[in-house]
Amino acid sequence: MTVPGIGVVTALTFRHTIDDPSRFRSAANVGAYLGLTPRRKQSGETDINGRVSRWGDRLLRTYLYEAASVLLHRTKKWSTLKAWGMRLSRRIGLKKAKVAVARKIAVLLHCIWVDGTSFEWGCEKMA
Repeated sequence: MTVPGIGVVTALTFRHTIDDPSRFRSAANVGAYLGLTPRRKQSGETDINGRVSRWGDRLLRTYLYEAASVLLHRTKKWSTLKAWGMRLSRRIGLKKAKVAVARKIAVLLHCIWVDGTSFEWGCEKMA
């Protein structure tokens, strides 16, 4: 629960939904399992990135989206994840950025669970 925006309920839901973290070959697969990655349609030379697939557990996806919202709006402490999310929101819009941050939080939670490490806030850049 060192990740900003993640509370007891979200952590327990994540642990219950994932169940066994070793079943994923890499942490990047967790985002796809939870439905936080875009659909891709490919045919010949056409390559279309669609909407979020929405596969997986709806409740956990909602909790991760809310955690991303808390991270971007309510957390006062600086982190590299928050800075990345804010840059992304200026470029692609706030809602899409929240989904991207939610996917990144899911990947972080998986890495923390497997490695047993804690969340690293990062160093604030000097102006």
